[in-house]
Amino acid sequence: MAKNEPPWYQDGLRFKCTGCGDCCTGSPGYVWVNQAEIDAMAALLGVSPEDFEAQYVRPIGIRRSLIEDASNGDCVFFDNQTRKCQVYEHRPRQCRTWPFWKSNLRTPQAWEETCEVCPGSGKGKLYQLETIEQQASVISV
Repeated sequence: MAKNEPPWYQDGLRFKCTGCGDCCTGSPGYVWVNQAEIDAMAALLGVSPEDFEAQYVRPIGIRRSLIEDASNGDCVFFDNQTRKCQVYEHRPRQCRTWPFWKSNLRTPQAWEETCEVCPGSGKGKLYQLETIEQQASVISV
């Protein structure tokens, strides 16, 4: 894409979270967290940031990621009974910006693949280009 050429999604994209929990479960991966996110989640759970990090975070090179359930790859904060996030109000920016990640926006095909794995992608509220670009700039996933 040329520098001044608008992105393929210039007319916006639709998304409505269905609360299915699919983005929190399944194959192992990374949920990147920074210190501010660790501090906020720790406060929500009533533990020190140090204790939170020791219990829920793993180092990946110079970055940090939330740990996962070793048996199934689910996020450590995903409650299988309620299908809800236990730290939703302070969930990491990676979770807050789904599905508007650069990796999902690279091509129409990448977005189509996102829509195939996420029942809320491609449906619901129409998000305008400015919002999508702002979300995509928050974290590189």
